Amino acid sequence: MDALECLTTRRSIRKFLTNGIDKKTIEKILSAGQRAVTANNEQPCYFVAVTNAKMRKQIKDLCPNNGPYIEVAPLCVCVFCKNSKYYLEDGSAATQNILNAVHALGLGAVWVAGDKKDYADDIRKLIGISEEYKLISLVPIGYPDGNTPLTSRKPLDEVIRLID
Repeated sequence: MDALECLTTRRSIRKFLTNGIDKKTIEKILSAGQRAVTANNEQPCYFVAVTNAKMRKQIKDLCPNNGPYIEVAPLCVCVFCKNSKYYLEDGSAATQNILNAVHALGLGAVWVAGDKKDYADDIRKLIGISEEYKLISLVPIGYPDGNTPLTSRKPLDEVIRLID
């Protein structure tokens, strides 16, 4: 799959098969997150890959309305960033890279909010991450269970303007 196809066909997946994901694939996904752009090349992101079912359930229990899929997906990537001037932008770029890598590898994922959520600090503590980091996102990942259609988008002429 080429880059543009990946970017234009990725969708949020919320139903997963229980098949596990091998370590090499997990490393490819995390490497894509690590390669995301960061302000001043600061590289403030830190990634935690949770494959342990008990830990995924504990994370899900802390954010039941926002992340019921975390318990079912065989992998949840927690994206953290050092609390710096552009932590949210940097962590968001890393999350988007992860989502695109997941799709390119034939898996599915969904972005579950982290920053500004009341559960963010509890999840940080549960995972044992230092206070200097902020939770940006939780990304449940797995093999899609079924076919999820692409969502519609506004027509381009409603969202772009070209200035010559």
